[in-house]
Amino acid sequence: MINVEKQNNKVYLKGEIVTEAKFSHEIYGEGFYEMEVMVKRLSGQSDVLPVTISERLIESKNLKIGSEICALGQFRSYNKQVDGKSKLMLTVFVRELLDYDYGKNPNNIALLGYICKPPIYRTTPFNREIADVLIAVNRAYNKSDYIPCIAWGRNARFVKNLTVGEKIAISGRIQSREYQKKLSETETKLMTAYEVSVSKLAAFDNVDNFDLEREFDLEVMALEKETV
Repeated sequence: MINVEKQNNKVYLKGEIVTEAKFSHEIYGEGFYEMEVMVKRLSGQSDVLPVTISERLIESKNLKIGSEICALGQFRSYNKQVDGKSKLMLTVFVRELLDYDYGKNPNNIALLGYICKPPIYRTTPFNREIADVLIAVNRAYNKSDYIPCIAWGRNARFVKNLTVGEKIAISGRIQSREYQKKLSETETKLMTAYEVSVSKLAAFDNVDNFDLEREFDLEVMALEKETV
C-alpha cells in the first residue's frame, strides 16, 4: 500500500528562471515568492511554469533571472479572486533545491488522487483521442489540491469510463498551453493553462499496486533509456 501522505504528489523540474521573484505570501514569518521557470521538453519545445519558492531557498542559491534550478516539490492549487470571480491557480511548490540533476528528463510528476468531475472525452479533427480529467490530491491539514490532467489515445479511452470518487494514480509531465479566451463578439484575450500530460495511469483495484515512487523514477530516467 502506498504511503499516501508522503508520496501522493511529487514533482521534479529542471529549468531556467525567466521572471523576477514576486512576493506571494508569508507563513510563520517566512516569505514565499512566485516566479516562472522555462522547462525544455524532450521534443525541444518549452513549457513556462509557475513556481513558488521560499525566500530562504532563493537566498541560499542567489536565484535570479537566468539562474538554472533543479527542484523537487509538489504541484499545488489555490483559489484567487480575479475580476470578482474565484479562479483556480496552479503552482509548483518547491520543497528542496538539488545540486545535481535528478535525471535527464527535466519535467516529471507523479500523483495519487480521486476523480472529482466526470471526465470529458473528445476527438480532434485529426481523430486524436483526448480526455480531460480533474483529480483531487489530498494534502496535510485536511487540504486538497485540484489538478487538471489530460490523457491521450489509449489512456483517454480508459479515463472516459472512470466515475467521480474513483482513485487514480498517474505519472507524466506538467505542461503550459496558450489559448484564446473569447471576451465578447469582437474581443479575445490570450490565456495560459497548466495541466498534467499523462503518460501512465492506474485506477480501480490496480492503484494499490501502483508504485508511485517507482513510476516517478522511471519517468525521470526515460530519456536516459532512450539515449543508451
